[in-house]
Amino acid sequence: MNQSPELLRRLLRAKDRMDRASHEEWSVARLAEVSAVSPAHFARSFKQAFGLPPHRYLLSRRIERAVALLRDTNLPVTEIAARTGWSSLGTFGRIFRDITGDSPGNVRERERAGQSIPATVPECHARAAQRPDLNIAVLEKRRRAEVAGEGPA
Repeated sequence: MNQSPELLRRLLRAKDRMDRASHEEWSVARLAEVSAVSPAHFARSFKQAFGLPPHRYLLSRRIERAVALLRDTNLPVTEIAARTGWSSLGTFGRIFRDITGDSPGNVRERERAGQSIPATVPECHARAAQRPDLNIAVLEKRRRAEVAGEGPA
């Protein structure tokens, strides 16, 4: 099913708003208002256009921003969680670990250690390859890990 260019422009408007202010609360109703479509139509169309539901897209932007802050600043993890839109440090830590597979502290060490290696691939391509895959729900990832015998994630 193809989407009209006008609808895609509207969806991009909402996506751009999330990118610019991922630390803010972005309910489907608010995003639909930005796009000037109904909430149900927005949710379906966004997933069709971008491959992820709006909430998962927002989570990926928040985690990417948190990884960048961990790598580039000395801010405490609690401050990074607050700056990236999390009201609960526990929720931030749990979702961060679910998406990246590691704790914020370990990711900070790994990211900083990786900076000294000269890049043979453009950084934008390397970052895109490291982007978390949110096509599978976190609960499904946990279930698959348990079935595979790795224990809870």
